[in-house]
Amino acid sequence: MTRVMRDRPRSEHLLPDDARPSGGDVISCDEFGYAPGERGGLVVMRYRSSGPLEFGEGRQDFLHQLYFSPGGLLGGRPGGESQFVGPAEVFWVRRGVLHEVTAGKQQFVYRVCLREEPPALKNRRVGAAGIEPEAAALLRALGSSGVPPARAVKARARVLAGIGATFRELTGTPVNGSGYAMRVAQALTHDPGDPTSLEEWARRLHVSVKTLQRDFVKEFGLSYTQWRTRLRLLASRVLLETSPVTEVARRVGYASTSAFIVAFTREFGVTPGRQRAS
Repeated sequence: MTRVMRDRPRSEHLLPDDARPSGGDVISCDEFGYAPGERGGLVVMRYRSSGPLEFGEGRQDFLHQLYFSPGGLLGGRPGGESQFVGPAEVFWVRRGVLHEVTAGKQQFVYRVCLREEPPALKNRRVGAAGIEPEAAALLRALGSSGVPPARAVKARARVLAGIGATFRELTGTPVNGSGYAMRVAQALTHDPGDPTSLEEWARRLHVSVKTLQRDFVKEFGLSYTQWRTRLRLLASRVLLETSPVTEVARRVGYASTSAFIVAFTREFGVTPGRQRAS
């Protein structure tokens, strides 16, 4: 298990010497500080490892934190509650709040350290938040080399303005994307084990089952059932880094461990047990 231990963001190198992935390769951590000592500054760290990334169990920080992974799911545990955020979301943590965040293997994770909150999250302690496509692109740019400090500080303001509340309930306008399928997908991303049927989602949205199914195919190229299965299996890969197979099967919505093993093996070509041991 790769553990990125608790540290205090500074302008110098942050990664402890013992932060090593399970495979034994040195973790990749690129750090970019932009006026880090000022209220309007920020530090962006980009992580990648051949093993799973775990941002310390019971972690507590002195600055506000944003975690973002454009290529996969992140599993967040504020206290004892588990939730996931997708590529169009961030995991937000106010300073001083105990939490842990886990990502799968070969997954880029951006960790942003801030002295002030995004305007839309001033009353939020921890949890998922939406991020607009422009803000996501700017965040990725800030996690690369060659950005002049003055430009970076301006981009930071646009990133914070592009982060907003995200809703588990199917009310109001979705933060990211459009259409009925996107709203259902956002809700399911937070809880892949949600057993709600397509018919029930359609009823909540006041649309026909046919309309919602058609919108899933239009948005994702998959039916509702296919998309939900894919989401559950992707979430299970994150959970397998810290939980036994039987518990993972239950948490992602499978009625039996055997059914989960069959689906996982069909999707990834390896059993959950071998995935966990690798």
